[in-house]
Amino acid sequence: MKPARPDRHQDAAGFVLAGGLSSRMGADKALVDFDGQPMICRAIDTLRAAGLPVSIGGARSSLESYAPVIPDADPGLGPLGGICSVLKSTSTRLAVFLPVDLPRLPSSLIAFLLEYARITGRAVTLATVNGFLQTFPVVLDRQTLPTLEQELAAGRRSCHAAFQRAAAVLGQPVALLPSELLVQSGHVTHRDALPAARWFLNVNRPADIGRP
Repeated sequence: MKPARPDRHQDAAGFVLAGGLSSRMGADKALVDFDGQPMICRAIDTLRAAGLPVSIGGARSSLESYAPVIPDADPGLGPLGGICSVLKSTSTRLAVFLPVDLPRLPSSLIAFLLEYARITGRAVTLATVNGFLQTFPVVLDRQTLPTLEQELAAGRRSCHAAFQRAAAVLGQPVALLPSELLVQSGHVTHRDALPAARWFLNVNRPADIGRP
């Protein structure tokens, strides 16, 4: 399967999740420099390189100079709240969510997950690495919104559990694509030739910035 060309993504859009409080970082994570570039720019560039129009899901209007911002209905509800706010505001069938604090993900992985979702019709598409499910990036069909909102209203804020529940309600399994196999098959590459195990570095603290 070859990743889709940009002009085939008219039914999809990309969203950077950047509504967190960054309490462990001590500064706005979105604006923290990572390898010479603010992390918000890296995330936007990753989604755009996958052929997607990009908006920012977050409560801070200070990021509007980078891309359109979709405010969280309630900033205290975490990433799942941001996802629900975005899905309610978009008319695209498929939404790709990338947290601002995953600066090493290759755009080719985003493109492949999206193409897989488009071809198979899966409502939830995720990657794995070393056999472990990664909650993000995720491709979600808008049909998942009612279930995600129900999970949020019930006080269950786990994205992982909500994604599983939403897929089950639609009568589907979650699509899980092994990153290592995508690399071995030549479908996904990293511009710095990093192994897949290093793509999912989560930058939450200043010490994470210098991690190999």
